[in-house]
Amino acid sequence: MASLYDVLGISIGASCVEIKAAYRKLARTYHPDVVAMNQKESSAHQFMIIHSAYSTLSDPEKRAQYDTEIYRYRRSANMASMAGRNHTFSCAGGSGRKWETDQLLMILDTGS
Repeated sequence: MASLYDVLGISIGASCVEIKAAYRKLARTYHPDVVAMNQKESSAHQFMIIHSAYSTLSDPEKRAQYDTEIYRYRRSANMASMAGRNHTFSCAGGSGRKWETDQLLMILDTGS
Protein backbone atom coordinates (compact mmCIF):
# COMPACT_ATOMS: atom_id res chain seq x y z
CA MET A 1 0.00 0.00 0.00
CA ALA A 2 1.39 3.38 -1.01
CA SER A 3 1.65 6.08 1.62
CA LEU A 4 0.06 9.47 1.10
CA TYR A 5 3.57 10.82 0.54
CA ASP A 6 4.05 8.28 -2.26
CA VAL A 7 0.72 9.29 -3.82
CA LEU A 8 1.93 12.89 -4.11
CA GLY A 9 5.49 11.86 -4.98
CA ILE A 10 7.06 13.78 -2.11
CA SER A 11 9.33 12.97 0.82
CA ILE A 12 8.12 12.63 4.40
CA GLY A 13 9.85 15.88 5.32
CA ALA A 14 8.20 17.90 2.55
CA SER A 15 7.18 21.46 3.34
CA CYS A 16 3.68 22.86 2.86
CA VAL A 17 4.87 24.59 -0.31
CA GLU A 18 6.21 21.30 -1.72
CA ILE A 19 2.96 19.51 -0.85
CA LYS A 20 0.87 22.15 -2.59
CA ALA A 21 3.14 22.20 -5.67
CA ALA A 22 2.99 18.39 -5.99
CA TYR A 23 -0.80 18.45 -5.64
CA ARG A 24 -1.22 21.14 -8.28
CA LYS A 25 1.06 19.31 -10.71
CA LEU A 26 -0.89 16.07 -10.29
CA ALA A 27 -4.24 17.86 -10.43
CA ARG A 28 -3.33 19.33 -13.83
CA THR A 29 -2.65 15.80 -15.03
CA TYR A 30 -5.49 13.79 -13.44
CA HIS A 31 -8.40 16.20 -12.95
CA PRO A 32 -11.41 14.85 -14.86
CA ASP A 33 -11.96 18.22 -16.54
CA VAL A 34 -8.56 18.08 -18.30
CA VAL A 35 -8.38 14.46 -19.51
CA ALA A 36 -9.82 12.85 -22.62
CA MET A 37 -13.38 11.56 -22.48
CA ASN A 38 -12.31 7.91 -22.49
CA GLN A 39 -10.11 8.46 -19.43
CA LYS A 40 -12.53 10.37 -17.22
CA GLU A 41 -13.56 7.46 -15.00
CA SER A 42 -10.06 6.22 -14.16
CA SER A 43 -8.83 9.79 -13.91
CA ALA A 44 -11.61 10.71 -11.47
CA HIS A 45 -10.69 7.80 -9.22
CA GLN A 46 -6.98 8.73 -9.29
CA PHE A 47 -7.81 12.39 -8.67
CA MET A 48 -9.89 11.49 -5.60
CA ILE A 49 -6.90 9.60 -4.16
CA ILE A 50 -4.60 12.55 -4.89
CA HIS A 51 -7.05 15.02 -3.36
CA SER A 52 -7.45 12.87 -0.25
CA ALA A 53 -3.66 12.72 0.19
CA TYR A 54 -3.41 16.50 -0.22
CA SER A 55 -6.29 17.10 2.17
CA THR A 56 -4.57 15.08 4.89
CA LEU A 57 -0.99 16.26 4.37
CA SER A 58 -1.83 19.94 3.96
CA ASP A 59 -3.57 20.08 7.35
CA PRO A 60 -0.94 20.12 10.15
CA GLU A 61 -3.14 18.26 12.65
CA LYS A 62 -4.25 15.58 10.17
CA ARG A 63 -0.67 15.19 8.97
CA ALA A 64 0.65 14.73 12.50
CA GLN A 65 -1.99 12.09 13.19
CA TYR A 66 -1.23 10.32 9.89
CA ASP A 67 2.52 10.37 10.58
CA THR A 68 1.92 8.86 14.01
CA GLU A 69 -0.20 6.08 12.51
CA ILE A 70 2.40 5.36 9.81
CA TYR A 71 5.18 5.23 12.42
CA ARG A 72 3.18 2.81 14.57
CA TYR A 73 2.29 0.63 11.57
CA ARG A 74 5.88 0.45 10.30
CA ARG A 75 7.26 -0.17 13.77
CA SER A 76 4.78 -2.97 14.49
CA ALA A 77 5.49 -4.49 11.06
CA ASN A 78 9.24 -4.41 11.77
CA MET A 79 8.74 -5.93 15.20
CA ALA A 80 6.48 -8.66 13.82
CA SER A 81 8.99 -9.57 11.12
CA MET A 82 11.79 -9.77 13.69
CA ALA A 83 9.86 -11.66 16.37
CA GLY A 84 11.11 -15.13 17.08
CA ARG A 85 14.17 -14.86 14.87
CA ASN A 86 17.69 -15.62 16.00
CA HIS A 87 20.46 -14.40 13.75
CA THR A 88 23.70 -16.37 13.72
CA PHE A 89 26.98 -14.93 12.54
CA SER A 90 29.73 -17.46 11.79
CA CYS A 91 32.98 -17.15 13.66
CA ALA A 92 36.27 -19.03 13.32
CA GLY A 93 36.06 -22.54 14.73
CA GLY A 94 32.43 -23.08 13.73
CA SER A 95 30.80 -21.46 16.77
CA GLY A 96 28.19 -18.81 16.10
CA ARG A 97 27.18 -15.62 17.82
CA LYS A 98 23.42 -15.43 18.42
CA TRP A 99 21.49 -12.24 18.76
CA GLU A 100 18.29 -12.74 20.66
CA THR A 101 15.07 -11.05 19.61
CA ASP A 102 15.09 -8.55 22.47
CA GLN A 103 18.57 -7.37 21.47
CA LEU A 104 17.43 -6.83 17.89
CA LEU A 105 14.40 -4.88 19.07
CA MET A 106 16.63 -2.74 21.25
CA ILE A 107 18.78 -1.95 18.18
CA LEU A 108 15.69 -1.09 16.13
CA ASP A 109 14.36 1.21 18.88
CA THR A 110 17.65 3.13 19.17
CA GLY A 111 18.12 3.36 15.42
CA SER A 112 21.63 1.89 15.58
